[in-house]
Amino acid sequence: MLSPTAAVKLKEVLVAEGAQDKGLRIRVVPGGCSGYSYDMVFDDAAEGDSVFEHEGVKLLVDGDSLPLLNGAEIDFKEELGHEGFTIKNPNASGGCGCGKSFQT
Repeated sequence: MLSPTAAVKLKEVLVAEGAQDKGLRIRVVPGGCSGYSYDMVFDDAAEGDSVFEHEGVKLLVDGDSLPLLNGAEIDFKEELGHEGFTIKNPNASGGCGCGKSFQT
């Protein structure tokens, strides 16, 4: 799901991009240095998607990604020299140093 901080930031981005009617599509795709990587984009729901509403933001997850994202939390971090969304995924057994990919 979404942390309160991530929800606030996502709402700001949706408004700035004029995409308030869209949801955040979260996918797991093959690739990255650890086997899988995350992909997030604003999109409309498609057939076969699971749609969740959390903290006022619609989340869209396809059927292939859902088991790999079960229990995951999206957060937004603002640290010196870096800001962005992070995913804390209990299904990941390892990852790479860049934090962009994971393995199961």
